[in-house]
Amino acid sequence: MFVLDSHCDTPTMMMRGLDLGAVKGCGHVDIDKLKRGGVDASFFALYTSAELSPDESTRYTLEMLGKIYDALDVYKDSIALATSPSEALRNKENGLISIFIGMENGSPIQKSLSLLRMYYRFGVRYMTLTHNGDNEIADAAAEGHRWHGLSPFGREVVEEMNRLGMIVDVAHVSDETFYDVIRCSKAPIVSTHSCCRALASHPRNMTDEMIRTMADRGGVIQINFYPAFLSDTYQERMPSVKDIAAHIDHAVKVGGIEHVGIGTDYDGIEITPEGMEDISKLPKIFDELTIKGYTEDEIEKIAGGNFIRVFNEVISCSLGQ
Repeated sequence: MFVLDSHCDTPTMMMRGLDLGAVKGCGHVDIDKLKRGGVDASFFALYTSAELSPDESTRYTLEMLGKIYDALDVYKDSIALATSPSEALRNKENGLISIFIGMENGSPIQKSLSLLRMYYRFGVRYMTLTHNGDNEIADAAAEGHRWHGLSPFGREVVEEMNRLGMIVDVAHVSDETFYDVIRCSKAPIVSTHSCCRALASHPRNMTDEMIRTMADRGGVIQINFYPAFLSDTYQERMPSVKDIAAHIDHAVKVGGIEHVGIGTDYDGIEITPEGMEDISKLPKIFDELTIKGYTEDEIEKIAGGNFIRVFNEVISCSLGQ
């Protein structure tokens, strides 16, 4: 089984001093916790706040990239960069955990396709189009008033991401933006860290229609562990592994077993579900799914197989253009 977490905000913690090799790291993710959790690959997200100016976001993103590459050098006996599924599988064969790089918020590309291409050369393999604010690319779920979907530049961005083989991530975008991306993208799209709006009404979650539409186009929803996305009553009753499994189960029933995965949002959430304090607890999810009747093959798809399939399809689409 290949286990992949499609979204953690560990680079933010690294900017605050986190040492990935520390025996008792202060965050949700470090090398020891990844090993104990049986994680084969993790997407480290380059998160920039919507409150930063474009220049500030670009500088901060470059600093985070520097932190990641420094850690890859220091801990090369445990972790290695991956820019494709084939590289990640090869890393696993060599006993190494793969670090993929994603970008959470498109602001650092500053309305420049050249900068988008430069980040791709640095190893960025998905971009979350917005964070919690409308930007030059698209409208966000938290606002959603500027463009009523993708901007004209945003359509160019999606086209160029398709050409490069960079995954388009619709976590954080508005509903209007989601449907614009569906219309514009030639490759499957993903939501790297979202939940199901049918179970929790947060606007960051996806409706059944959105899940079904994305699945019909070959995409995948990666279930988030943030309690506010798991339950509307999380302040009265703390969610647990059962709530995570419930969202996975609902997404499977709506979109199909081929279109659901895991995007924890660790190191980017203030609180975690009960018993899921960090990435080392990830096997509890698979145990809970087994209890719910999922087969080993189905769990392998959810654990990482589905995301790897989409990643390969995005690359194939780029090669076919």
